[in-house]
Amino acid sequence: MYFTDRGIEELEKRRGDEEVTLAWLADNLQAFVDTHPEFEDAVDRLATWLARLDDPED
Repeated sequence: MYFTDRGIEELEKRRGDEEVTLAWLADNLQAFVDTHPEFEDAVDRLATWLARLDDPED
């Protein structure tokens, strides 16, 4: 297990039954970056990856 898996597992355990919109996710990612600007690159890369999941060119 990677160190980051713990956070993912906690997210699933605490919020796994909730339904969220992509707008909610985007708002919360932006709020996180506003609070923790040192993670802006990582959050941007994650958001770009999620946005392009169904893009056959990527």
